[in-house]
Amino acid sequence: MTLILVDPAGGVLGAMPPFEVSVPWWQEVGEIVSRTGVQVLRLLHGDRPMPPGGHVTYLAETSRPPAGLTPVAVDRSSEPRRAAYAQVGGPAATLDWAASVFGFAAAHQQRTWNLSAIWRLDDAAGAPVGWVKQVPSFFAHEPAALRLVDEVAPGMVPPLVAAGPAGRMVLGHVPGEDGYGAGAGVCAAISAAFHPVQVRLAGQVPRLAQAGVPDGRVLCLDFAEPFYAEIPGLRELIEDLPRRMAAVAECGLPDTLVHGDLHPGNVRIGADGRLTIMDWGDCRIGNPAFDILRLVERLDEPGPVVSEWAYNWARSVPGSDPQRAADLLRPVAALRGAVIYADFLAAIEPAEHPYHAADVPACLAAAVRAA
Repeated sequence: MTLILVDPAGGVLGAMPPFEVSVPWWQEVGEIVSRTGVQVLRLLHGDRPMPPGGHVTYLAETSRPPAGLTPVAVDRSSEPRRAAYAQVGGPAATLDWAASVFGFAAAHQQRTWNLSAIWRLDDAAGAPVGWVKQVPSFFAHEPAALRLVDEVAPGMVPPLVAAGPAGRMVLGHVPGEDGYGAGAGVCAAISAAFHPVQVRLAGQVPRLAQAGVPDGRVLCLDFAEPFYAEIPGLRELIEDLPRRMAAVAECGLPDTLVHGDLHPGNVRIGADGRLTIMDWGDCRIGNPAFDILRLVERLDEPGPVVSEWAYNWARSVPGSDPQRAADLLRPVAALRGAVIYADFLAAIEPAEHPYHAADVPACLAAAVRAA
């Protein structure tokens, strides 16, 4: 990668010599920051159309420029869709705010991209005590979602210490490991733990909407039309959507709070087995079947986990047919993913498009296969 450095006033200092890092995911910047001491602001460009890997160039801010910088030209024009934390002075303003509401000795930037910026907060001994997370405006409802879930199931979400302007929040540290690659047993445990939360909130849809949780019950798929020619069957699937959704409604599952990205990697697993569900920016009002379909997406044999989920919902809502609802919604879940990525692309600056551009046609094609 290459870092192009600016000073706190926005003056261009130059480019550092290219160097390699071990993590290929462009949004993960912890290794970069620990090696250079800069604050990464945003992606400028990459030499391939999407992550992972390749040679990427970031804009980064520092008040202590190293020697050996190469003169370089940078487009410093403003961009209305640029996140606050991706602008010069943005990270410093966020950490100043965090220091005003929470005590910590050091902050270490871990991630930055169009969906969030994250810093780990350590005490004087170097132990993690909390996290600063900042999100763009289209995820501004995340603190409200954390409060709603914590009220129903204390401890199921990370502690919300404070929420501030420009999408800022301080979260308490949760010990454990993220559940990436977890098997069916962990997925079943996540489903069982979240089920009573969704049952409780199913009767509170107006309250969810009032809190700012987006309504995901209607999909606007106008953006899909240019893909009809290259994805056979897509037009027919979308034209048949009203009939399919009417059949889903007949299954009798209530609308509730849907996490929206409930894969095991978004769940922190403690040494004692405690589960903490993270990253609520994608949450929506919608059918709970969307969460189970996302949760089992990478399992070789998802059937038993889905069956247990369906059994729990059938007990909670007598007369409903959760299994059929999940089966009917498989292609809709993929269409919903395409909608989310298309919305991201409409809301972020063009330089950040490589993170998501390929996901739109991939999700549309997956929807056709699922149907």
